[in-house]
Amino acid sequence: MKRLLSGIKPTGELTLGNYIGAISQFVKMQSNYETFVFVADLHALTIYNDPHLLKERIRNIIAMYLACGLDPKYTTLFIQSENVYHNNLAWVLECNSYMGELSRMTQFKDKSKDKNETAISCGLFTYPALMAADILIYDADVVPVGIDQKQHVELARNLATRFNNKYGDTFKIPEPIIPQEGAKIYDLMNPNKKMSKSDETGKGCIMLLEDPKSAKKKIMSAVTDSDLKVYYDKENKPGVSNLLVIYSSLKGISIEEATEKFKDSNYGEFKKCVAFVVEEFLENLQKKYREVLDSGMVDKILDESNEKVRKLAEEKVRQVYEKIGVGR
Repeated sequence: MKRLLSGIKPTGELTLGNYIGAISQFVKMQSNYETFVFVADLHALTIYNDPHLLKERIRNIIAMYLACGLDPKYTTLFIQSENVYHNNLAWVLECNSYMGELSRMTQFKDKSKDKNETAISCGLFTYPALMAADILIYDADVVPVGIDQKQHVELARNLATRFNNKYGDTFKIPEPIIPQEGAKIYDLMNPNKKMSKSDETGKGCIMLLEDPKSAKKKIMSAVTDSDLKVYYDKENKPGVSNLLVIYSSLKGISIEEATEKFKDSNYGEFKKCVAFVVEEFLENLQKKYREVLDSGMVDKILDESNEKVRKLAEEKVRQVYEKIGVGR
């Protein structure tokens, strides 16, 4: 069975976009892959985070993943910082990375272009090597990513190939998986940009833990267009297309089926249906989430997972150290 791996930074609340674009994909794929999903808390350190809030978010993400349907029978859930071997391998990969390729990574490139940004951390420059270590240390076959994150998997592939050419066959070359639909959910007020937890107005983004009635209102206020017809056309009807993706994803149907359902509906009727589905989804999810947190299962699952991932990671780092000649 092939191995799937993915991680998420605990730098804010999870959004509906996170669920549709990533978490729901893991839930569907977990029985077909040996699945590893982790909270990338070390990646959060490239910017300042309140320590108490960061610790709370880490735990909450694990609980939310379980509530969303990730099953410990199929999925190994763990926290990055609890396995020190990620850092050991990251340093080796940094030493096999080039300044040019790291400087071309999106986040650093965008930050360095901002003339008002004077305090860019070294971690923002080097963290892609740690991300590559996260992937390569477990011999991941596939890495589900959004379109924006594909370059990180490409870097991991390049570093793995470079290391294998220098020191012999050591790392598996991972493949990125980009879902065909739902890969990116867009802002409800500006459907030309990705739905983001950093949305300043709060009107364009739906959080998984927000009041379901609030989310319902946001859907009803979502930007559409003047055409008044419901069909999927990402370029000319981004707002309507975004709502169709949300509806079809939460209902588990295709875009074509959703379009057929609403072909004779006006925008008011269409939005009411989408809003109801979102409200119902959040109510059910939040109930499961509270049950998980109250059950005490988070610590039990993490303790069991840590033992498994440490053994795998330790063995890979041992192989790498032996290949490069460090240690006794």
